Amino acid sequence: MVEVLPGNDTIRSTWQYLFVEAADPRTSGWLLMGNPIPVVSILFAYLYFVLKCGPNYMKDKQPYSLKRIMMVYNLLQVAANVYLFNEAIYMWSRFDWNCQPLDLTTSAFAMRQSWGCYLYFLNKISDLLDTVFFVLRKKNKQISFLHLFHHTMMPFVTWIMVKYFPGGHITFIGLANTFVHILLYGYYYLAALGPNIQKYLWWKKYITRLQLIQFCLVFIHNTQLLVFDCDFPKWTVLLTLPNAIFFYYLFNDFYKQSYDAPKKDDKQKEKIKSK
Repeated sequence: MVEVLPGNDTIRSTWQYLFVEAADPRTSGWLLMGNPIPVVSILFAYLYFVLKCGPNYMKDKQPYSLKRIMMVYNLLQVAANVYLFNEAIYMWSRFDWNCQPLDLTTSAFAMRQSWGCYLYFLNKISDLLDTVFFVLRKKNKQISFLHLFHHTMMPFVTWIMVKYFPGGHITFIGLANTFVHILLYGYYYLAALGPNIQKYLWWKKYITRLQLIQFCLVFIHNTQLLVFDCDFPKWTVLLTLPNAIFFYYLFNDFYKQSYDAPKKDDKQKEKIKSK
């Protein structure tokens, strides 16, 4: 006779509630959506490769070029984000911009929202390849805490969205984010074309500014859940608002280090030369 450990029933009932009863039944059967184990495993494998396995593998090797692969990847990302942005525009053209409830029906429009959220989640998984390319090209200096935190957090947060509330108010995040990513991956594609094109890409810093504006808009838009009865889960602000604040802080720090600090150094050098 197998002895049942104390607490096993509690664990089972908690698991059943969290990932079956409380979840959206429309999306729970989709790939990677049954429970968090698959997506968490992907993220652990990602971090293991980026922080340990990948650098060890590349230690005594020449960096891979990957130029053509990255150009194709960036073009596909642009196409994917254009599609997702178009879906978001379609949804929000029918939404109340102030306050949008969650539609849990199986109507064609509700399912289109759910499917759009799911594709957005899969797109965040594909974003992990950015870091893999950095490792294989031995661009480890570009793998900052900001980069790792952003790429690790987004797949998990979007998994939660698809699992419990795929549609409605929170999809404003996808609307803003996909627009920014169209420009971001478009920039990456153009930069990969070489120095003759890179000299015209003076607008890189404005993409970061746009990302900062994005976080402010997301914060303001989701704060409305605390003010209005939007018929949308209010607890989601515990997920969205801290992330918006922390992302703003990290991206703002990146902007200062990348663009403001070099300007100060140049001014100091000019002062020294003029003396």
